[in-house]
Amino acid sequence: MASKTIPRALRLSTRVAVPRRTFVSAVRARPSAATASAVRSPVVVPARGIKSIDFAGTKETVYERDDWPREKLQDYFKNDTLALIGYGSQGHGQGLNLRDNGLNVIVGVRKDGASWKEAIQDGWVPGKNLFDVETAINKGTIVMNLLSDAAQSETWPQIKPLLTKGKTLYFSHGFSPVFKDLTKVDVPTDIDVILVAPKGSGRTVRSLFREGRGINSSIAVFQDVTGNAKEKAIAMGVAVGSGYLYETTFEKEVYSDLYGERGCLMGGIHGMFLAQYEVLRERGHSPSEAFNETVEEATQSLYPLIGANGMDWMYAACSTTARRGAIDWSPKFKDALKPVFDELYTSVKTGKETQRSLDYNSQPDYRERYDKELEEIRNLEIWRAGKAVRSLRPENQK
Repeated sequence: MASKTIPRALRLSTRVAVPRRTFVSAVRARPSAATASAVRSPVVVPARGIKSIDFAGTKETVYERDDWPREKLQDYFKNDTLALIGYGSQGHGQGLNLRDNGLNVIVGVRKDGASWKEAIQDGWVPGKNLFDVETAINKGTIVMNLLSDAAQSETWPQIKPLLTKGKTLYFSHGFSPVFKDLTKVDVPTDIDVILVAPKGSGRTVRSLFREGRGINSSIAVFQDVTGNAKEKAIAMGVAVGSGYLYETTFEKEVYSDLYGERGCLMGGIHGMFLAQYEVLRERGHSPSEAFNETVEEATQSLYPLIGANGMDWMYAACSTTARRGAIDWSPKFKDALKPVFDELYTSVKTGKETQRSLDYNSQPDYRERYDKELEEIRNLEIWRAGKAVRSLRPENQK
């Protein structure tokens, strides 16, 4: 994409800082009035921590943390013990945020295992707020099952009998209860079952919380025995570090999550990166040029702008040549890819993807096989070239 200075109006409309050396797309056309109106904020009707927002003609209720200050959270959960089971990515982030919010949270993991040692490094104290899984569940009133999907299935026969009446079962992914025919996670009928699903890794949950911000999360109720399950889910969502909470169902959360990570979030985008890079290399372009035109410009320049302002803004903010070509080719890519995405959604909804995950991740040598797959990806030319390109970024210069 050709380079030209960004008009002042467009510079002021984005908060994303774009390094000069990576912004190689141009801005020749000033956005039209229609474009300018398209980037305005949606209609918002606030009401004490609750907002009714019009998402492209569909009104949805969004809950925000403003109505749940730290003192209110502490009072709401004053009689609760939050038993966090598992200390992986989400366990780490959510657990530390709960602790920093002053709530009574304990961690339950296998004694002397890797997670036990990591928890100790993070300040959890054996016998005080770090226990084996069975002890933690027995002590907890809200049991946060943050084990991996495969581990939830494997440990369910031991965990289920401990979930006695009066407790609340908490998930951050709808995988296990939704696909209970495959996972065998059939929840007790006499307890509340809720979900808070942060839209990001546990590390991001933690880093945004420490910055005084909050991650977007989905909330859902699978089973409401007490009549308070929804309020409890909202409070838990804020307590673990969410800024805004979007209501969904367990089914929709797991379908969209599995679909997204296999599609545009990781699998699909990696496939497109590889296809474009390989064609450029086969047509005689150097590794550095192929990587820059495929990954570097996308991730370091265009994607942040699209995220901040929308696709229409991006079309208006590039050269007329780039705009014409992108608009012409977009429908061709959509037509080619939509059948693949439709096949993917069907594979998710029918449980095929769940079965594949459970079968693979429950194998005794899955870790070795997984490491081998990652090593193969790491050694692809595109990512070896990318490592060299990233070393040249200004922030990586020493």
